[in-house]
Amino acid sequence: MTFRIRVSLLLLGCFAVLALLALLMLYIAARHVPGFYREAMEIPRGKLEKGSDRMLRQAAALESAANKEGPWEAIVTAEEINGWLAVDLEKNHPNALPPTIRDPRVAIDENGITVACRFEQDGTKSILSLTIAPSVPEPNVVALRIVRARAGLLPVPLGQVLDRVSEAAREMQLHLEWRRGGDDPVALLSLPNNEDGGRIMRIETLRLGDGEIYITGTTKRKEP
Repeated sequence: MTFRIRVSLLLLGCFAVLALLALLMLYIAARHVPGFYREAMEIPRGKLEKGSDRMLRQAAALESAANKEGPWEAIVTAEEINGWLAVDLEKNHPNALPPTIRDPRVAIDENGITVACRFEQDGTKSILSLTIAPSVPEPNVVALRIVRARAGLLPVPLGQVLDRVSEAAREMQLHLEWRRGGDDPVALLSLPNNEDGGRIMRIETLRLGDGEIYITGTTKRKEP
């Protein structure tokens, strides 16, 4: 075996090892579990049930307040949302999510909301996560800035995410307009004026804090 052949075989062997290492790194990156998701999945069932109960009470109280004339407000925590996702969604709305997605959880800070879930399809397993920064630029208009989407540590093409948002808006019959917020796409969703019993309910502000969402609005009597 000549020296040139030996060198060529050595280089081919090195390239093969590097290729295998690259594939292994991609595999590990795709299966990476975000820290908040791992912690959320370890919350005891009893605590999740309490959070779900609080979430349902919050929703009932908000509906009652919004049906009366005047201002209203609500604070919803990540703990309550995760409790509802783990308990009530699973028990009472089992078909709300596609079969490829399960165990959704959220994390909230003042910079955005991150939603993560387990994804499994055709033998592919990963943790999908999406981070958005919501705001209310004007009454009953919700702006969703799409910050990032990932499968494990790997970025997901945002085109797929934008298509899903557009599809969801069509299904919910919401007017959607796409804009840019710096380098990020922003979905502007116009919510209908919820008219109930001659009253109009509007969302006016939305702010994020450490583990919570603060929402305010007003219910007014419809002008004759």
